[in-house]
Amino acid sequence: MSFELIKKVNDAQKKANVVDARSGDTVRVHQKIKEGAKERIQVFEGVVIRTDRRHSHTSRITVRKIASGVGVEKSFLIHSPLVEKIEITRRAKVRRNFLSYLRGRGGKSARLKNLNFDREAVNNVHDSAADAEELRLKEVAKTDAAAKLAEKAAVDAELVAKQAEVETRHAEA
Repeated sequence: MSFELIKKVNDAQKKANVVDARSGDTVRVHQKIKEGAKERIQVFEGVVIRTDRRHSHTSRITVRKIASGVGVEKSFLIHSPLVEKIEITRRAKVRRNFLSYLRGRGGKSARLKNLNFDREAVNNVHDSAADAEELRLKEVAKTDAAAKLAEKAAVDAELVAKQAEVETRHAEA
């Protein structure tokens, strides 16, 4: 009885459609970042060096990239509401789940052998809620940009009026 209840709760926490990211894949993870009242989407691209608990609601991937010569690793909960989208850009042939040996390598020795795969078919996972949220964030960004442009135009008009007033004073004097 309790096992069935736990399974039902876990299934309710899962996102409906999630990309099948594996170790060795190069992925682009779109993550929602909240800064105060503002929200934006940040993209983190790198190689998946670890996958944990693949069929659980707590499934996680660890992504590694080299930024300015320094290795950076980030773990993402796949079913988190903050992870908007995961795109697979490359797939490589690996024989392990945890690619910790990539940490000590750089340059050519850190390369993985490519596998041919159908990129469109793998990434053809649409979550209507995530798509709607992405559109909403884009619309908010557009309205913010339009408001800033209107504010700038008002300030410019005010400056032009002040400059005209100063010129008329100089002409009278």
